[in-house]
Amino acid sequence: MNCGGLGVRRLGEFNVSLLGKWCWRLLGEKDGLWYRVLRARYGEVGGRIQEGGSDSSVWWRTICNMREGVGSGVGNWFDDNIRQVVGNGRNTFVWTDNWLGGPPLKLQFSCMYELSVHKECTVEDMARLQGRSCEIGGSTLCLK
Repeated sequence: MNCGGLGVRRLGEFNVSLLGKWCWRLLGEKDGLWYRVLRARYGEVGGRIQEGGSDSSVWWRTICNMREGVGSGVGNWFDDNIRQVVGNGRNTFVWTDNWLGGPPLKLQFSCMYELSVHKECTVEDMARLQGRSCEIGGSTLCLK
């Protein structure tokens, strides 16, 4: 007997997987329409679209919570099951991305992060600075 419907028995898990798909798309499709719409609406800091606080939609807050491992009921499964490949460094942020296998550098070296004037610098940008002088915390530093 066919009663119709989607045939989904575990709606909670199905919802978590769909939200995870959105998290994945927002990581990999930064030139996509939805990324640009959300960036225009909520702003972007350190390569990540901001949550937006109580003014944001329930859908967007839920995605942000999943991205942070909060409230999904399954821990931080999204971050635990993805990895970032640096490649050319164009999409990897030096300070805020977890690209060296531990916590982000802004947490490991918080004093250096606070002094840096390049807080939203990608790995590619930092490589371009190599051999040039740059200002960090009012002092000039020559990178070699």
